Amino acid sequence: MTLLGITTSVAIRSTSENWVLDRAEEVAGQWAAAARTNRLPDPIPTSGKIDLIQAVDADGRVLAASTAARDRPALAQVRPSAEDRLERVRDASVALVAIRTTPEPDAQVVLAGLEWPSYLRGYLLEYVLGAAGILLVGLIGWTSWTRMGQTLRPVAAVRTQLAQITVSDLSLRVPVPDGHDEIAMLVRTANQTLDRLDEAVTQQRRFASTTAHELRNPIAALRAELEDTLAHPDEVDQLGTVRSALSVTDRLEAIVGDLLVLAHLQADDPAPRERLDLGALVTQEATHTEGMPVTVRAEPGVWACGSRIQLIRVLGNLVANARRHAETGVEVSVTSAGGRAVVAVCDDGAGIAPADRARVFERFVRLADGRRRDSCGSGLGLSISRDIAHNHGGTLEIEDSPRGARFVLRLPHSDRQPPDCGTPASPGGASARSGP
Repeated sequence: MTLLGITTSVAIRSTSENWVLDRAEEVAGQWAAAARTNRLPDPIPTSGKIDLIQAVDADGRVLAASTAARDRPALAQVRPSAEDRLERVRDASVALVAIRTTPEPDAQVVLAGLEWPSYLRGYLLEYVLGAAGILLVGLIGWTSWTRMGQTLRPVAAVRTQLAQITVSDLSLRVPVPDGHDEIAMLVRTANQTLDRLDEAVTQQRRFASTTAHELRNPIAALRAELEDTLAHPDEVDQLGTVRSALSVTDRLEAIVGDLLVLAHLQADDPAPRERLDLGALVTQEATHTEGMPVTVRAEPGVWACGSRIQLIRVLGNLVANARRHAETGVEVSVTSAGGRAVVAVCDDGAGIAPADRARVFERFVRLADGRRRDSCGSGLGLSISRDIAHNHGGTLEIEDSPRGARFVLRLPHSDRQPPDCGTPASPGGASARSGP
């Protein structure tokens, strides 16, 4: 506003002065021509706003004047030179033009001009512009304050509502203001975040409850056996009690170990990635286990980028699960389709009902056939396997099969060395010299 005020003041003064002096020059030129030919009338008639006109001799005496300048001395003690017979005069009260009628030494000088308007005298114009600027700044400030208050009022409501939300009650939501501005978008995003947080807390509570239940049962059984042994040492098979306690301890250890794996997966702990030959990795995992025979059919050059330890755990869980439910054997195939590496693990057992295919991936869910075949399982293996697949950008699903269950693991196919996969390595530990 200060810059605007200064610019406006300079523009007004400059424009007004140039206009006055241009009009005065026209009037002075007309009467200077008249003075060269004949005697000027007294008083000199005026037209327009230029009302101060005088004809002055070489001694500064007024020879003729307009009505407004008749009783005044010479308007200015100025006499243009013979070479430049026009001169503009500016002072605090008047603006005028002086024209020398001829180059002769005793030539007359015609003066024409007018007094400055009141707003151009002194600093009145600047005072007016300054007062207008202050009023305008005040108006802008008040308007901005009011508008910002109206705009930020929903933010205060959001803050008040968020302050009432606690971990024990995440059901509250922030009222969404009307419109589609940034505040409304912020509130909608906050509500979506609260929805996700509420869902996550609900899942954590459900998981904690289920975990406590799963841990309480074996601990209660172990405590009952130990108390019975202490109460009746002569009537209880102590060696059998120890074996049973070890069995329960194995299950507890499996549950705790799987819980640690889940915690690492949920915390997104970065695991070392490398380029792996899935066919060789599956073959290696199948030959390391004993029991039901496993047949591996692997296409050459099926590579994936991932954590060796985590993918071995997935393959181990799938093969072990298939062996528990197989009647005669397990088949594992490694292929590539649609730009993804596909590992299918099939058994020839009773299979899984379509209604239970989603449930088996939930934590601590064990179907009746699974509990019968393996009483020491934790019920977390398939859940961990699916989480690992998702962390690798893949999927783990149960698909239709003519007989038994068919688990299909799909991972992004690694046709070349990704920048974050480290040194390409084969499952045996040696570096791969070239890609597929």
